[in-house]
Amino acid sequence: MLKCLLVGIGGMIGSICRYLISLIPVREPFLFPVKILFINLTGCFVVGMFTALAEKNPIIDSRIILFLKIGICGGFTAFSAFALETAELMKNGHAGMAILYIIVSVLAGVLVIFGADRIITSIS
Repeated sequence: MLKCLLVGIGGMIGSICRYLISLIPVREPFLFPVKILFINLTGCFVVGMFTALAEKNPIIDSRIILFLKIGICGGFTAFSAFALETAELMKNGHAGMAILYIIVSVLAGVLVIFGADRIITSIS
């Protein structure tokens, strides 16, 4: 139960941070989503740092790592989890599986959004 609370509290912190960054007024030329890119890349960097620290310092309590990686980073951006899983596949010698994971995740994610939109549009 404590682990769930740690993830939940971390997720709240990460989500609030993402929301606050989304409020920053930025002129986005060419309709490029600069703020989301910043959030995704920052989340990836931070989850990479936490992962490396956890690997180099096994004495760090696993609950702290759970709070930081899954809670805060997961709440800040789920993209960081996707990037971490992809990097781990590559690091473990599964580059082909990593590429497949990237392609399927991105294409299927976009297709599912369009599918959901069509379902809701047809109901309305």
